[in-house]
Amino acid sequence: MISRRITPLAGILVGSSLLLVQPALASPPALSPSAVSPPVSQVEKKPVAEGSGGAVSTVDLDASKAALGVLREGGNAMDAAVAAAATLGVTEPYSAGLAGGGFIVYYDARRKKVHTIDGREAAPKAMGPASLEGIPFDDAVTSGLSAGVPGSVAQWELALRRFGTLSLRQALKPAIDVATKGFKVDQTFYDQTAANAARFKDFTSTAKLYLPGGAPPPVGSTFRNPELADTYRRLGRLGGEWLYGGALGAEVVATVKKPPVTPGSTRNVRPGLMELSDLKAYRALERPPTKVTYKGMDVYGMAPPSSGGSTVGEALNILEALPEVGEHEYLEASRLAFADRGKYVGDIPGVPLKELLSDGFAKERACLIGERAMPHPAAPGDPDGMYGPCQTAPSAEAGEVAEEGPETTHLVVVDRWGNVVAYNITIESTGGNGIVVPGRGFLLNNELTDFTFGPAPGDPNLPAPGKRPRSSMAPTIVLNDDRPLLALGSPGGSTIITTVLQILVNRWDFGMSLPEALAAPRATQRNTAQTQAEQAFIDRYGAELTRQGHSLVLNPEIGAATAVEFLRHGRLQAVAEPTRRGGGSALVVNERG
Repeated sequence: MISRRITPLAGILVGSSLLLVQPALASPPALSPSAVSPPVSQVEKKPVAEGSGGAVSTVDLDASKAALGVLREGGNAMDAAVAAAATLGVTEPYSAGLAGGGFIVYYDARRKKVHTIDGREAAPKAMGPASLEGIPFDDAVTSGLSAGVPGSVAQWELALRRFGTLSLRQALKPAIDVATKGFKVDQTFYDQTAANAARFKDFTSTAKLYLPGGAPPPVGSTFRNPELADTYRRLGRLGGEWLYGGALGAEVVATVKKPPVTPGSTRNVRPGLMELSDLKAYRALERPPTKVTYKGMDVYGMAPPSSGGSTVGEALNILEALPEVGEHEYLEASRLAFADRGKYVGDIPGVPLKELLSDGFAKERACLIGERAMPHPAAPGDPDGMYGPCQTAPSAEAGEVAEEGPETTHLVVVDRWGNVVAYNITIESTGGNGIVVPGRGFLLNNELTDFTFGPAPGDPNLPAPGKRPRSSMAPTIVLNDDRPLLALGSPGGSTIITTVLQILVNRWDFGMSLPEALAAPRATQRNTAQTQAEQAFIDRYGAELTRQGHSLVLNPEIGAATAVEFLRHGRLQAVAEPTRRGGGSALVVNERG
């Protein structure tokens, strides 16, 4: 059996708790960042950075620099997170943007409390349970029908109003600068554009922006988006009302209802159902976070409509109920948690969240894990509060889980006061629904394809008016004695959940450092017949796992995580991917502070 026991690197094991020296939450001694670190304009892309005074990790150097600049100028973590997210809308436009949505998990250092903000997109009031039935998935994606009511702008305004110090206009300035001056096209941007070229060319506005001269911008060229710069300027001046019921909202609705299809295109582009009244009705929401305790640490995540917090939390509880943890146990715990996710979690009343995250339910589920992989598919459990001896799991109907790509993005920001933001932002598929709002420089989302297409009676994720599709985004913050220890998250559709879970297992069960935990090869088991895995994982563990009854199939790249860990003596370690999705960018305010 493949198994490993915890070898803590950053603390001392006492009972089931890690006792770590935490940084003080007061402001550190005044330092001139330029005296200990290069100016923001001169920082270079690297996956790991250590220092003090604040930290940031994103998938993109320009976005990380935007956040770093805000931190160095005295802004807090929320200010910097919004600035970075808006900049990602420029440099990572196929994953993020003002027409998308997301989830924020935030640690307030003064009050030692975790908050979350739900900026998930919503279905228009005209959408019903059968609205997507019978439509091929790819056709549904590239259409007005897939566009949900965007939540990012409402989320930015709520986040800044509740926890920030900057206005939206101030927070958008770094993104405006990047959109105006341009950024260098890298291989990832080129590859993502090329992969979308066939559908981008079918929309006049999208082809004009992203296929200049009829082809993707070459690697090394400078890409500018003056239309988006102008949109951000007006948004900063006019505020979210410009989108939620104003003239920009009217332009979005017009694009959704009558997409700008290129003359001569043979693509069947379905019109959408969104109305201006749907935008007027939208609200970003504060929700209580999910919480589980794992090895003495408190792990906070996002509650429904995200399934990230519940599924990561349930899997951790199952693992803690086992006598030992290895790759086999990680895969089986994830299998069981995904079975329960599919049965119970969605944007519906009465999700049994308390019981899904209870120790009793976890023990009842954990007793199903033996030395061999469970028969596929695992059936959901019964989180009814009455838990007894282990029983043989009943059979279940198999569900299809698609291979997930690197869509969506995640960022982490920590400021000098110890406030922490973990933020997943998305427009769903890489490239969203493929439609740029004419003259505005941003893509629409295809978030409504996250709903179950049906017919599926009783499925908690069927479409409904105003409903928010179930998400897998899992921004996560870990506390020890009410102080921050780690924040992390990832893109990757439903593999987000397994990526976050695997990094936590790598860090605390397998004794890896945080950089090692992010770089390690990944596998994702989502209650499917086969476990998708990266080649290095198959090479290392495939033979033994196959003997244990697992069937592994190649997924070339799983996730693209970002994280920040609190070290001893007030130091921070920011970590991004070294290679996945072209590698990320980790920065700290004071490199030698």
